[in-house]
Amino acid sequence: MRIDLVTLVVADYDPAIAFFTGILGFELVEDEPSLTNDGRPKRWVVVRPPGAQTGILLARADGERQEAVVGDQVAGRVGFFLQVDDFDTVHRRLVDAGVEFVKPPRTEPYGRVAVFRDIAGNRWDLLGTA
Repeated sequence: MRIDLVTLVVADYDPAIAFFTGILGFELVEDEPSLTNDGRPKRWVVVRPPGAQTGILLARADGERQEAVVGDQVAGRVGFFLQVDDFDTVHRRLVDAGVEFVKPPRTEPYGRVAVFRDIAGNRWDLLGTA
């Protein structure tokens, strides 16, 4: 058993794809035309870190209720955790790319951590070994 995908509601597909692939370095696994349950066009867009099994389904917000959760999928908490091998290099690359860090790097018993926002505004922990 494993978790295959988690959904991240975004304002639009292409800027989200650009953020996750161009800035975070994820792979674009799928980008296919699809249909909503009531037959309207949408896309099936999946990204994931290189070598990872679990992917993120980038789902464009459809309607007011979904638009309201863009950037606040976990009620302001850190809801996503990106483990990296070289914390300082990845942190510097993200800062240089203009990613907003809401908490500076710090060292905890489990390693180095800094909190950043994705393109939608969701909070992520960038994690690395100490």
